[in-house]
Amino acid sequence: MRIMSRACMWRMRTVTIVTGIALLIASGGHTAIAADDSESAGGAGLQAASWLATVPYGAAKVVYAISGGVVGSLAWMMSGGNTEVAKAIWNPSMTGHYIVQPQNLTGDKALHFVGGSSD
Repeated sequence: MRIMSRACMWRMRTVTIVTGIALLIASGGHTAIAADDSESAGGAGLQAASWLATVPYGAAKVVYAISGGVVGSLAWMMSGGNTEVAKAIWNPSMTGHYIVQPQNLTGDKALHFVGGSSD
């Protein structure tokens, strides 16, 4: 019974940390507001939807980026300090968009989970 409670506590702690990081990303990001729709109910709804979409998306992106950092570091060590090998893993995993903007939801702007374009 004691082992099960430790596992449960570990899972709860992990979920709490991931949720906290996602909320920090979501609240710290500045999502763009379309100039013509900022005052309308549709614009406010789009803002709310982008914020709500950012919470799980941002959490997944942070987990992906951290995993890429770890794997890239291991690849760097295993390749004898070859930075190009590590960068080939770090760049796609750590770049890209961390926040969903209203333009992403309307299709006006592409959303890049895996690095690439920074627009």
